[in-house]
Amino acid sequence: MKTRGAIVRQAPGKYEVVDLVLEDPIEDEVQVAMVASGLCHSDDHIATGDMPGEFFPICGGHEGAGVVEKVGPNTRGWEVGDHVVFSFLAACGRCHWCATGQQNLCDRGASGIAGTRADGSTRLHLQDGTKVGQGLGISTFAAHTTVDVNSAIKVDKDLPLEKLCLLGCGVGTGWGSAVNSAEVRPSDTVIIMGIGGVGINAVQGAASAGASNVIAVDPVAFKREKALEFGATHAFADIAEADAFAKSVTNGQGADSAIVTVGVVHGEHVAQAFNAIRKGGTVVVTGVAPASEIGIPVSLLMLTIYQKRIQGSLFGASNMTYDIPRQVQMYRDGKLKLDELVTREYDLDEIAQGYEDMHAGVNIRGVIRF
Repeated sequence: MKTRGAIVRQAPGKYEVVDLVLEDPIEDEVQVAMVASGLCHSDDHIATGDMPGEFFPICGGHEGAGVVEKVGPNTRGWEVGDHVVFSFLAACGRCHWCATGQQNLCDRGASGIAGTRADGSTRLHLQDGTKVGQGLGISTFAAHTTVDVNSAIKVDKDLPLEKLCLLGCGVGTGWGSAVNSAEVRPSDTVIIMGIGGVGINAVQGAASAGASNVIAVDPVAFKREKALEFGATHAFADIAEADAFAKSVTNGQGADSAIVTVGVVHGEHVAQAFNAIRKGGTVVVTGVAPASEIGIPVSLLMLTIYQKRIQGSLFGASNMTYDIPRQVQMYRDGKLKLDELVTREYDLDEIAQGYEDMHAGVNIRGVIRF
């Protein structure tokens, strides 16, 4: 079928909306009419080249939701009309990682960054036949997409997909960074560096876990104000202020954890977080750094004798087949804010404006409506 989507032809490059040809689903695939897609910073990283792409041109987008309109042959458990949220990391349920409760590290999910099927074929093409890769195997910047069922989670049909789409990346990544990776506990003091679409959900997660001090850090006043609405107890423009405050309420010890969710991570950000945590504390690095960024300027002596921990976090260490349905129920129960995350909605043709707004700091999360 014919559809439209936003592609990047090379990196660095910019998203442009083009006509595409989409293949019908084969076995264990479904074709989905997109309802909404979040404008996540990770897709911008592909365009800038900070996150190396393996296949160009590529149709971006990895945070989306829609309605199944075709089901591949011999694909059990799926039917036309199912509502789905995509997980940007596929989970096969059988590999070592899935079997040990680490679905975010699934071998199938790791291979999805190539944007092709396992055999190298693509589901998308330009009108002239040129192969087009899919962002993390799902390309939610396309009005219609065909995906492996391991990337799709069924959700209740009575809930708004334009809000649930955010569960596919930003919510789970931020929430899990606090709850799973930082292991925030009641009475903890937590610093979150960078209040965008991921950091704001780390704030939600830390507050829900019972932290006494949830300290948001962002130079943009609007984002600090939003952080306070989402559960932050304090908000500062820079990490030095946050560090000083954390030490003032912990008898000089420092925060129990610091979560780095800035848009483009550099070693200095991690070092600042490292210096702000107590003995035995944890730094969670969730934001994406340029592939060329090597090294963290921290004291190795302090790392050893203060027993501090620097922990990476992919999708907030989430198990998507469990965590996404759980977060759907939390939203239904009023325990998880989604509606308030969406600052502005855009048409697909406004994708460039959406990313300009993200860089300008005026959005918590922009969403494309199809």
